[in-house]
Amino acid sequence: MIPCSDLPKSQILRCAIALALPVALLSAIALPPQVQTATAQTAASNRPLTIRADVQEYDAKSQIVTARGNVQMLYPARQLQATAAQAQYFTKDRRIDFSGNVYILQQGGNSIRAEKVTYLIDEGRFVALPQSNRQVESIYMVQEAESGGQSAKPAPGTPPFKRSN
Repeated sequence: MIPCSDLPKSQILRCAIALALPVALLSAIALPPQVQTATAQTAASNRPLTIRADVQEYDAKSQIVTARGNVQMLYPARQLQATAAQAQYFTKDRRIDFSGNVYILQQGGNSIRAEKVTYLIDEGRFVALPQSNRQVESIYMVQEAESGGQSAKPAPGTPPFKRSN
């Protein structure tokens, strides 16, 4: 057996990489990245609002939770799920600001896609803003009214669009 001091540096380096690479790959596969979870209790009903993200910070003075990176929010009391790049929960104002590729889904299928969305918890209201030169997209599931077991009359046709010169 040759002592390590007699081996060329390039061989030592190759050997170290050969040993370290499998360990690094196994740890990356076996150990998922740490995702931080915050659960807030809403004041009125003590129902949890759960936020998961790569990084979360809480400022005790301002009472603001900031979540960044792969943000996921689950709020069963309001039947809401949301994803975004960042979210800020303003506990005093009872408001959540989402930003960066925001997608909000309500039970029943209603959804909103926007660059920024503010959710006013007490009002149950969303304010959505698009990226520049884009639009906000909302999808609403509309229940068709039925009369006497038969479907309602079809909606009247839309008049043709008239161009003005």
